[in-house]
Amino acid sequence: MNQPREGFLGQDAALELSVNGGTVRVASPPATRLADVLRDELGLTGTKIGCNAGDCGACTVLLDGRQVCSCLTAVAQAAGRNVTTVEGLAADGRLSDLQASFQKHGAAQCGICTPGMLMAAADLLARTAAPDEAEVKDALGGVLCRCTGYQKIIEAVLDVASGPRPDLPPAAGAAVGARAAKVDGIARVTGEERFGADDIPDDALWLRVIRSPHHHASFRLGDLDAVVKRTPGLERILTAKDVPSNGFGIYPHIKDQPVLADGEARFRGEAVLALVGKREAIETFDEATLPIEYVPLPPVMGLDAAMAPGAPLVLPDRPGNLLQDGGVRKGDAAAAFASCAAVAEGRFETAFVEHAYIEPEAGWARRVGKGRNARLEIHVTTQTPYMDRDEMAVVMKLKPTQVHIVPTACGGGFGGKLDMSVHPLVGLAAWLTGKTVACVYTRPESMASTTKRHPARVHAKFGCDASGRLLACEVDAEFDTGAYASWGPTVATRVPIHATGPYMVPNVRTRGRGFFTHCHPAGAFRGFGVPQGAIAHEAVMDELADKLGIDRLEFRLRNALKAGDATATGQVLEHSAGLGECLERLRPHWQRAQEEIAAFNAGSANLRRGVGIGCMWYGIGNTSLSNPSTMRIGVSKSGVVTLYSGALDIGQGSNTILTQIAADAAGLPMSTIRLVTGDTDLTADAGKTSASRQTFVSGKATELAALDLRKKLFAAANAPEGEYLDYRYKLAIEGNGKAAQIVIRRDGITHRVPLKKDILGEGYFDPPTSPADADGQGVPYASYAFAAQIAEVEVDLELGTTRVLRIVAAHDVGRAINPIQVEGQIQGGTVQGLGLALMEEYLPGRTENLHDYLIPTIGDVPHMECILVEDPEPLGPYGAKGVGEPGLIPTAPAILGAIENATGVRMRQVPVLPHRLRAALGAPA
Repeated sequence: MNQPREGFLGQDAALELSVNGGTVRVASPPATRLADVLRDELGLTGTKIGCNAGDCGACTVLLDGRQVCSCLTAVAQAAGRNVTTVEGLAADGRLSDLQASFQKHGAAQCGICTPGMLMAAADLLARTAAPDEAEVKDALGGVLCRCTGYQKIIEAVLDVASGPRPDLPPAAGAAVGARAAKVDGIARVTGEERFGADDIPDDALWLRVIRSPHHHASFRLGDLDAVVKRTPGLERILTAKDVPSNGFGIYPHIKDQPVLADGEARFRGEAVLALVGKREAIETFDEATLPIEYVPLPPVMGLDAAMAPGAPLVLPDRPGNLLQDGGVRKGDAAAAFASCAAVAEGRFETAFVEHAYIEPEAGWARRVGKGRNARLEIHVTTQTPYMDRDEMAVVMKLKPTQVHIVPTACGGGFGGKLDMSVHPLVGLAAWLTGKTVACVYTRPESMASTTKRHPARVHAKFGCDASGRLLACEVDAEFDTGAYASWGPTVATRVPIHATGPYMVPNVRTRGRGFFTHCHPAGAFRGFGVPQGAIAHEAVMDELADKLGIDRLEFRLRNALKAGDATATGQVLEHSAGLGECLERLRPHWQRAQEEIAAFNAGSANLRRGVGIGCMWYGIGNTSLSNPSTMRIGVSKSGVVTLYSGALDIGQGSNTILTQIAADAAGLPMSTIRLVTGDTDLTADAGKTSASRQTFVSGKATELAALDLRKKLFAAANAPEGEYLDYRYKLAIEGNGKAAQIVIRRDGITHRVPLKKDILGEGYFDPPTSPADADGQGVPYASYAFAAQIAEVEVDLELGTTRVLRIVAAHDVGRAINPIQVEGQIQGGTVQGLGLALMEEYLPGRTENLHDYLIPTIGDVPHMECILVEDPEPLGPYGAKGVGEPGLIPTAPAILGAIENATGVRMRQVPVLPHRLRAALGAPA
């Protein structure tokens, strides 16, 4: 059990309380938040801060045995009372039954909400030893999770009553396919994991960003040196002039976003200045005293304004405010529509959607060394350390080798931590001051300044013959990319490729365009625009099926892509296209739901139930671009096996999955492999954690690295060439230090050879793709994920509310390397899809917190059943492909179809808020 820092138990302190069973005296003022005292004064950083407003519950602790938000509790309220944090749950070095159950069930993904969940559950279990599901949901309702979809958490709490049943780690050769516990899970359930705000050095200066309050404004700065001189503790104010190269961006040829705005702010929340100084000085600084003169300018807000003839330009070098115009053309869509027996079309709209990861952006930097040997070291929460390294080198005009990125644990990302946030600010400040500088965004700051899902307007038109076979497709998708490009080009090119849905369509014309506005930059968010497109194509599938009197599932099955079919880009799918099996596996659930819903609706007037279905496909990795990963695994001469992975685990479980792959490929027990991850000085570039690519791409590189290691170990043992591929030969590393040996056994014969040197295996994999031609023809992805989901809903016709009762999700994952992690990704994505469909809408300037911006709580989630279809992908490790994004994509379409099935109304704008549904139903305002 972690105890509070001894150095803070001063006899002269004013307040005394019990923390995790020990008496402490604290020096903080009585009104200080308990969360801050625990973290900053006592060093108990297991208690997390996600909002400082009581919205997220990550800071939950027990006060005299009952859960409280420590961010809303003054330390004076805890005087003379017992405080228990997550560090106090384990005893004598052993996990509590609750922590063990979380680890067993995979209930901790990124881990940032886990301490709060554990403390809320501990409160419940102390009062109710064997709670039911409703009691669990009620007790944990104040803690938000953005990763798991809550179901694994519920299962973990319910399972505690049956007693701990620790699963043994899989044996050598049995790791792939095992429901193995997370290799990094223990730190997440004990509070020992270190996130961006958890390990900031005590002597660090702090940085506070001053942001524009206007959607669009020019500004002029006054005498900032005078401000520094008159403000004790303030050391420097950074402006655009301090940035060596004041532009960054995702693409090598697009560096359009300034680190600090230079005379013109293009969105509300854009960084204008950065204050650097002692923490108290910058936190108490009155922003109103800064000499900034803003001149508000007319903003370009929304697609209509951006696309209007003669519209003001958001960026001077972007005519028509156009960022990207992508498309796919195949066959003759216009002629094909003329021959169709049925045609359906519609226009659909989506809004900005906030990532709402529970960990706000945070990190710190320092300058290491002097002169030519000086390097910039940045510790930061991120999804992409090597891209951060290279981007920081551009901004700072340094060589990439002069930048060292040390990723912290990442408390959720979903694409939002692919773009830089605090990185250039703390990096610049540290480089210029020569001191350690830290920055932690507040929740409103995080939401006001970071990227969002692209708002979209999608017009889709499909036609089919009399038997229901699709003949033609036309889709035109327009995206609001905000003030800067971010990932806009990817969205505008990926969506046209996927716009047909996972269906065989011989005649296609699709288009995707991104436009600049004076809104937040829109970036990557779990699907790169494909979820928006899926809402459109699945609605039209429903309408075509209904026009022809064909069952909606059957209509999709008739058109499902399969091996041997050509996609809209002309790519022939050679294998691993399991949508048909997904639909067949859903068929009994679909039929049951229809029967049960018909019976319910026959006896209900105001409450109506419905069932809907949604399908998806998703290309794994980068679009028509090189997408490599390099992985290494080695054995030191002292016998330590280490996997060096540059692939960041942001909660999706890649650390565990890559370890499983490495273990089986090398022929070693999973439990013997140590992991080093992310650090750009210690690992090779494994690419970004995005586009559902790490299992497929880095997993294959890991398999190849482990095979390379196995080959070298057999050679060191003088085994015959080629025998390393024969797994009847059992490999082991035995002993340690100078006694370490390579041991190979077969048929009762054992060979032992001393380990005389370090041996390193390396693997490299770049999925085969080809660039698109002028018509979008080519091979954009080496592999595709497929899935189908059905959703059952209950609609209150009077209130306009929709409750999702059940979701059954069938996903073709190629091979489930770890079924627990795969299920967790599907469930977490599904609940984010539920939020997209029913509640999530970011309004710039209005929903910059977690009580105005709503994400699903544990009480909103239905029961979810996952069906794992394994249609192997030969290119992938052991047949696996990605699953990170696919869980989200079909959910909203299925829910919208279910609402229509229940009410007869097709909603064409999401989220389906109650007032919108009531209006569609014809209810009075």
